[in-house]
Amino acid sequence: MSAHHHVQSTPDDDADLARWDDDGAPPAQPRSSPAAWLRVGAELGDRLVALSGRQDLLVTCRPGTRSGAPAAFFPTLGEVEFDAGLFAPLQPHEIHPRIVGDEERYPAAWGVFVHEAAHAAHSVWTQPAGADPRVVEAALLLEESRVEGAHLITRPTDRPYLRTSARTLVMPDIAHPTLQGIEHAASVAALILGRRDVGILDAGETRTVADLCEKVLGADLLTTLTRIWSAAHQCADHDATTMLAHGQAWCDALDIAAPALPVPENLTDLLSGAVGVVMDHAAATDAADLAAQAAATNAMATRSREQANDRAQKASRRRQAAATASSVFNSGGTTVNPDGTQAPYINPITGTRQPTAAEKSAAARLSRALRAAAYRERTEERITSPTPPGRLNMGRALARDAQRAAGSIPTAEPFTQTRRRNSPTPPLRVGIAVDVSGSMRAACAPVASAAWIVARAAALTDPDSRTATIAYDTYLTALTRPTHRAPERVTTFGANGRSHNLAGALDALDHGLELSRPGAGRLLVIVTDAVYTPDETAQAVTRVKQLTTAGCAVLQLTLTAKSRHLPGTTLLHLPQPSSAPVAIAKAATDAIRRTR
Repeated sequence: MSAHHHVQSTPDDDADLARWDDDGAPPAQPRSSPAAWLRVGAELGDRLVALSGRQDLLVTCRPGTRSGAPAAFFPTLGEVEFDAGLFAPLQPHEIHPRIVGDEERYPAAWGVFVHEAAHAAHSVWTQPAGADPRVVEAALLLEESRVEGAHLITRPTDRPYLRTSARTLVMPDIAHPTLQGIEHAASVAALILGRRDVGILDAGETRTVADLCEKVLGADLLTTLTRIWSAAHQCADHDATTMLAHGQAWCDALDIAAPALPVPENLTDLLSGAVGVVMDHAAATDAADLAAQAAATNAMATRSREQANDRAQKASRRRQAAATASSVFNSGGTTVNPDGTQAPYINPITGTRQPTAAEKSAAARLSRALRAAAYRERTEERITSPTPPGRLNMGRALARDAQRAAGSIPTAEPFTQTRRRNSPTPPLRVGIAVDVSGSMRAACAPVASAAWIVARAAALTDPDSRTATIAYDTYLTALTRPTHRAPERVTTFGANGRSHNLAGALDALDHGLELSRPGAGRLLVIVTDAVYTPDETAQAVTRVKQLTTAGCAVLQLTLTAKSRHLPGTTLLHLPQPSSAPVAIAKAATDAIRRTR
């Protein structure tokens, strides 16, 4: 095959191409000459190795073939010849079979090539000298569907191409038959129904041919012929004796039944029409399959793009949440925009004060309650072993001795011990978001007290516990920050803001306290009347859903009957604002108790 790579263009070709330089005419198109097809044939030969498993074959591709067929395999020459006209309207410079996937642009030509590859791989039996030519022809007729069935076993993905090749190879034989009468009908049955039985064509597609052949041949003869080609499908590739025996059985069956069967005058037209219907159905099925595959591919691509966009959006939100948390929980205690810039707004913090005795007592009680809720009993695990330490179980010991005395491998484990392990105490994460718009003035004092009580109790309970409180309207202000140290003073604040940015506050609390991360008792408390615009509500509900899906409890505290309920939160109405610290403390205790 390497010799074909040394063919050069002729001087006349170079002169013709040179005439087009700089004259304003369209660029010259490469000629479809026999020499131009040598490269295509060489590349087909490279692909034939994978299709047939053979490396000793040559593929020649040229306009027209010596055999007159679209393609042919010559076992004695080790050659597959291929008609270049199968690639029409493509020109040789547009065809690159060496590239896997290029065959999708010329499925008909590739289907014929796969069929010849099936012959090259499986038609390896040779006819003995002196064999009856009619019997050999019958065996070769049975060989058509046998090799495709054998090829389909090792390369099932080639089925669409073999279906296409049937339309290219079978139809010319039907329209211009070499056999006549009953033998013609029998050959059509072998070519069409034989491919049905090996899985190339579907039963529904071939029903027209099956009905016509049964009408022409009769049910008995068709059943006999079906039995013969089905047996041939099971024949080994090298078994010439068996294949010729099937060919002889084919001829005998026709010789016995044919004289008694009437032959319709227009049999060729009837068979051509029936086969045409089969091929039209197959083409429609293949087109529908391609359309479904394209739709599935497009749907998968769309889903992949949507998933990629979703991942990108989530990553962007995480980066934005990190930036928001970094700006809100700054050391300067300033009010900021969600993007981290300082807000042109009066800070809602009005100052700090010493905690009252009641607040200190409440913090101590909450700390004890949190420790009690976080306590986990030691786990016990019973294990057995064949050797000490452990308590001896006499029944198992006797069973072990009996196993040993019987000559079997002892499997009984007579010693039992109990291992006790301490369960880790889960830390607490509590985020408080308090609305400081003008309608929430009544909540300022009790929430300030609750924030200090919860932060103090959490710090006294577990060094890994964290709490944080953010006041939000249009802007964000940190009242307490997620640190190890317990706050010494209560931060007081007012409520004179406009608009609401609960979504930004939730992003900052989520990132700063890791409320979406399992392994801790997690609680988010939102103190608000939720009188928001639709856009503000939608953004807040999205964050709440993400937190609840991650296992964080979300509690909404309201103080007036006019308050709205944020979807996804547990609503708790407090007629008395002073009961807010107790409600938040109870929710925090429940959150850590539920932690697993």
